[in-house]
Amino acid sequence: MKLLLKIAVLTAISLCLFQLANSQSSKNARGQGQQSLSEKVQQLLDMNTKRPVLRFNGNKFRDFVKSAPRNYSIIVMFTAMAPARQCVICRHAHDEYTIVANSYRYSQTYSNKLFFAMVDFDEGSDVFQMLRLNTAPVFIHFPPKGKPKPADTMDIQRVGVSAEVIGKWIQERTDIQIRIFRPPNYSATVAILMLSLFVGGFLYLRRNNLDFLYNKQMWALIAVVFCFAMVSGQMWNHIRSPPFVHKSQNGGIAYIHGSSQGQLVIETYIVMFLNAMIVLGMVLLTEAGWQNDHRKSKVTAIVGLFLVVVFFSLILSIFRSKAQGYPYSFLFK
Repeated sequence: MKLLLKIAVLTAISLCLFQLANSQSSKNARGQGQQSLSEKVQQLLDMNTKRPVLRFNGNKFRDFVKSAPRNYSIIVMFTAMAPARQCVICRHAHDEYTIVANSYRYSQTYSNKLFFAMVDFDEGSDVFQMLRLNTAPVFIHFPPKGKPKPADTMDIQRVGVSAEVIGKWIQERTDIQIRIFRPPNYSATVAILMLSLFVGGFLYLRRNNLDFLYNKQMWALIAVVFCFAMVSGQMWNHIRSPPFVHKSQNGGIAYIHGSSQGQLVIETYIVMFLNAMIVLGMVLLTEAGWQNDHRKSKVTAIVGLFLVVVFFSLILSIFRSKAQGYPYSFLFK
């Protein structure tokens, strides 16, 4: 009986010691995890003091983005800045992204809960393979917990890559509002001053003969050019700051935006040219009816009809490609 009692006491003591050891080891593990997290955040803060956008390679991406623990959000821009990659939009997207990062870095909302980083293809091609990315630029938000959702990838083809759009998207994903501060740009002021000096000097030299100011054709041409610019979307470009061109899904350069919610800068010039050719064709058709020479009138009418039909078909095909499901086309699809 005494022997059984001793065995029971020793067993109880062993269980208590085992539980204490497990408790202490779990506390040590939690302490090491917290220390690891604090070290990661401190390293990010130290790097952030040197540059607003952190440059990550494959190892840094795995250490600071993929590995746990992490209690901060991080926005990563995947890009290809090398000239050999021929990514036309990457430089513009990087400039806008840097504006957002700088605006956050020097704002009152700055904290260790949000960081900005970038991964260049030539420095982290393994990261591109890991995430199955085959295009650039791409903006992805990595939340503090869990994996990124589809909404954590910014749809730049629909909304563009301007700093204001990126800041709005970040606010939707992190609830952190970033007020965009753009660096001062005096190019517009200088251009206006130079234009004013040129116009003023020209008027001064022609001060004795200002009959050209009453030229109806000149003012009509200025009005038509202004209408072409506004109808083609120049004001939209001024507000949204879209890229000049961007890469298509097959890796080529796209000159026409694939959605009716977006437009490229070069697309504005293309639409402006098409509208101008249609108007020129309509003018020629109108002038053909007022000419006395029958042969010349016929040639003018044929040329005008050709311009209207061909270029209207082209602009209709562009509209059809942007408005998915539009059923009508003419000459071109």
